[in-house]
Amino acid sequence: MTDAHLVLVSHDGEGHATGVVPADPDLAQLSVLDLAATRGDGVFETISVGAGHPQAFAAHLERFARSARMLDLPHPDEGVWGDAVHALAERLADHDEAWIKIVLARGVEGRSMPTGWGYGTVAPDYRRERTEGIEVVLLDRGLRSDVAATSPWLLAGAKTLSYAINRAALREAMRRGADDVVFVSSDGLLLEGPTSTLVIRRGTELVSPPPELGILPGTTQVDLFEAADEWGLTSAIEPLTPAGLASADAAWLVSSVRHAAPLRSVDGVARAVDGELSAAMNGFLRRRTH
Repeated sequence: MTDAHLVLVSHDGEGHATGVVPADPDLAQLSVLDLAATRGDGVFETISVGAGHPQAFAAHLERFARSARMLDLPHPDEGVWGDAVHALAERLADHDEAWIKIVLARGVEGRSMPTGWGYGTVAPDYRRERTEGIEVVLLDRGLRSDVAATSPWLLAGAKTLSYAINRAALREAMRRGADDVVFVSSDGLLLEGPTSTLVIRRGTELVSPPPELGILPGTTQVDLFEAADEWGLTSAIEPLTPAGLASADAAWLVSSVRHAAPLRSVDGVARAVDGELSAAMNGFLRRRTH
């Protein structure tokens, strides 16, 4: 497998990470009884790598630990997992854009040994999505916006391996002739994409929905908001509605690997693409060194 790299994270009997071992990505590594495969019982992060530099690295590790805590998994040792990410990033240093996925799962059912690994490879070419934009549809997530507070066992806002619903939503978007999805809560608030964070521009302000609505805290969105003043913009976190998206001057779905993809239509209705700001955002994201 070209430009693909794998490391395994070993654990002791108490669930503590103990080290990183290189492995062959072309060979079988996971037991068919592992709960990662049979139940999706685990968490993951996908980290963008620019010329060998893991981007938003600390934020990804923090979110990784947060998701593990929500699933009652062992706390990921920052040193060991950091070693795993940096080992993979070094092997991808010759590529301008790559990505690394780190996974922590509960392990083989009936045992107390977690399973952990990191996988890295070259990123796809997203130039079209970043410049021409993407078409999205709004889909009801079927949960209220207060689900994280009322029903924490539903794990809203955790980045888990249970991605069947997200994949089904993307297939529904394709059936409707679109590229991606923005989820809407059952009480009418905009949430996030299956693998991305929603950002809109309203005049000179960038706005994104709050994580308290049961959505994943966006590492890419945070970096963009910290850079907003470079483009003469301010930023805010506040609830958004479909009407607010329709009236926005521009909108994007932002994520670690695809970066900032402007929305060129929503539910079949064309909207303006801010090409200049999109280029500035993506240039900034590609240049990050931490």
